[in-house]
Amino acid sequence: MQRGTYRKVATATLASTIFVILWGAFVRATGSGAGCGSHWPMCNGEVVPRAPSISTVVELTHRVTSGALMILTAVMVVCAFRAFPKGHAARAASVLSAVFLVTEALIGAGLVLLEYVADDKRLARGYWVGGHLVNTFLLTGAITLAVWAAYVNVPLRWASRYAGRILAALVFLLAVGVTGSIAALGDTLFPAASLAEGLAHDLSPGAHLLVRLRVVHPFVAAAGATYLLWVAGTLAQRGGSERTRKVANWTATLVICQIVAGFINLGLLAPTWMQLVHLLLADGVWIAAVSLGVATSADAHAGLETADERAAAKV
Repeated sequence: MQRGTYRKVATATLASTIFVILWGAFVRATGSGAGCGSHWPMCNGEVVPRAPSISTVVELTHRVTSGALMILTAVMVVCAFRAFPKGHAARAASVLSAVFLVTEALIGAGLVLLEYVADDKRLARGYWVGGHLVNTFLLTGAITLAVWAAYVNVPLRWASRYAGRILAALVFLLAVGVTGSIAALGDTLFPAASLAEGLAHDLSPGAHLLVRLRVVHPFVAAAGATYLLWVAGTLAQRGGSERTRKVANWTATLVICQIVAGFINLGLLAPTWMQLVHLLLADGVWIAAVSLGVATSADAHAGLETADERAAAKV
């Protein structure tokens, strides 16, 4: 019964985290980050603002849902310690999730207190946004591990022959995410009237650095997608279990969908709704890649990797 409760809570925590991430992106894309002024955790110096503006409602909603996520994550940690014995991966993953959620809140607070919000164009904002994205991915990855731990007791240190390749893919995805977050910030702060105008700004020596950095993202994304498709394709054919092959196929499918979404986002000049779809797919690809690491490690612990597969993994 306790393990069943933990599974439900962990799954709800992951789903809630995705929602909070998307709402945070909506806050940035709509310029609502200054909706509560430079106050944190208060909103414009009040607990409940009177006659709030739309931007205040958007920002305050993000803070409230983030607070609810903290409570839900704390419940997940308690459930993990009640349902699983000492040393179980569920305990470690849930605690790690709580740690990354705290750092996520601190980064969010820093953005507000330093006023890196709304129309602020300081270059340092790009560094903070990139760091925010890395922490967000680490948070999502930790919660993904927490969900998997409810079904497969695999140590957080992956033992699969494919672990190195998957970890490299995750590093690639972090780079893609950071460049993507900076590109999205540039799209928000410096919108273009047409694709040609946007490309001209990207290549202009006199353009703001946040604009010129937008051109980096497509190249990093192309390299990352190619590598991850290769890894997923290999495991879809040689995976030791049906579960691993299914996860590999889902990973490849999400990568392809993300590539298509990237072109659509570029062609439509990054409207808010498409930025959210693009981010949702990015989170999906990240979760799938983490799941691939767990699945292959579980195969290794279960002895499902054949001699041929181990030899192929060394190539």
